[in-house]
Amino acid sequence: MTDMEVRSAALDVAAHPPTQRTYRFPGPGEALNVLHLEDSELDHELVVMHLDGELLWQLQVRRVEDEAGFLEAIERDPPHLILSDYALPSYDGLSAYRAASARLPEVPFIIVTGALGEEVAVDTLRQGVTDYILKQRLDRLAPTIRRAVAEVEARASRERAEQEVLSLNSSLQARLIEVERLRNTAERQSQRLEIQAKQLEEALNMQKTFLAETSHELRTPLTALHGYLRRAEREAGGSQTLLDAQRVAENMTRLVNDLLQLSRGELVQGIEMHFMNLGKVISQVGRDYGVKASPENIEIVGDPVRLSQVFMNLVTNAIRVSGSPELVHLESTLRPGEVEVRVVDRGPGVPDAIKPRIFDKFFRGKEAGSAGLGLTIAQQVVTSHGGTLDVTDTPGGGATFRVRLPLPDEEDE
Repeated sequence: MTDMEVRSAALDVAAHPPTQRTYRFPGPGEALNVLHLEDSELDHELVVMHLDGELLWQLQVRRVEDEAGFLEAIERDPPHLILSDYALPSYDGLSAYRAASARLPEVPFIIVTGALGEEVAVDTLRQGVTDYILKQRLDRLAPTIRRAVAEVEARASRERAEQEVLSLNSSLQARLIEVERLRNTAERQSQRLEIQAKQLEEALNMQKTFLAETSHELRTPLTALHGYLRRAEREAGGSQTLLDAQRVAENMTRLVNDLLQLSRGELVQGIEMHFMNLGKVISQVGRDYGVKASPENIEIVGDPVRLSQVFMNLVTNAIRVSGSPELVHLESTLRPGEVEVRVVDRGPGVPDAIKPRIFDKFFRGKEAGSAGLGLTIAQQVVTSHGGTLDVTDTPGGGATFRVRLPLPDEEDE
């Protein structure tokens, strides 16, 4: 190989420094890959002869005699063991060692030379060479190799154990930190939940107290109002105005009782189902609150008092948010197996974010001026009739509450 080729090979290795590989000594039945840097064929054969049958592995020995061959060998076929002469015509053992240690730092490197002064021998060991053997004492080569390999394996085993311990410690430390973080988070959440539970309990108690006191305060004047209306009817005779006033008073009494039931977590009770004209109920609610109503005369099975309460709650809620009865109207449509009644308003509408919550007990929107029970009562009454109640956007602005009630079966009719 020419000097130009040697320099080219060396520059190629320098320009593309190889990554270090983990050293693995051959297992049972595998060959021991030995790289021998030696320019003398005879010395090489003597080395192989002294190793043959002296080691536990089959030998696969490759001889190179210059720098380019050595660099190419450690790059393309990394050996388990390197033997090197100290002085060659165009290369030297220490330069070879430095090149090998940069590429294969764990591979044993033994200098096998004809003569080596004590000072030079000490310097090679100080620089990291595993050991040196004089060619006159090749009988020491096999034991030296066995000792070097054992040291490398012990060191590798120790490093692996240390790495495993470090990895386990790191993993354990990370888990302990995570456990501590989760514990602190759980404690904070537990404290917040305790505070929220106490606040919720206090709020519920306040609501129950408020409803109980309010219902008590309302019952007295309502009882008196019923008495005055009955006396007025006896004295002045029956009139539509008095009948309407009595009906409104009865609805108010029923609402007070519903408030008490809801405060105890009970559903609306006392529903009496029979054949009724839904159109008359809708028309009556429209007259009471000055709202335009265009219902159809539809017979269903239901409680007219309770359904009146549903549409009263929906209409009063629509008037409150719209600001005027003129912005609210009632309409109905027959569908297969059901009737749909719509309370349509031109108010601000219901934001999508709160639509799923408006039927919750005590929920109040920012425009609400009530205790947040009207829609809850309406939904429970509709549900008890086997129907549904929901809200959609009114085209052009506003909200539309849709009540769907089942029509009676033909057999019932």
